[in-house]
Amino acid sequence: MLTINKTGEEGYLIISLEGEVDASNSVELDEVIQEVINEDIKNILVNAHELQYISSAGLGVFMSYLEDFKEKNIQFIIYGLNEKVMNVFHILGLDQLMNIKDTREAAEKSLHEA
Repeated sequence: MLTINKTGEEGYLIISLEGEVDASNSVELDEVIQEVINEDIKNILVNAHELQYISSAGLGVFMSYLEDFKEKNIQFIIYGLNEKVMNVFHILGLDQLMNIKDTREAAEKSLHEA
């Protein structure tokens, strides 16, 4: 099961993921990211503190938007991945393609440095 919440903060939007992203619900994640891109939001943080699992379908959603983020000059930062989920990103080399931070504070700081 996956719960997705969006919270507007000053200067950025936080997408909070809770539970598991798999083939059965990755479409929900895709729809939320597409919606946010269409709203022309330039800074997106993904809070993954409560994300217990992500399948290849979920990873594919993030991967499918990398070019869009670049073209539209969107800062997209994931933070708070647990060790197990971070390992999946690392094994696939996604930690080299995506901006991943340990904490919200580090993610916010990264936004200000850009």
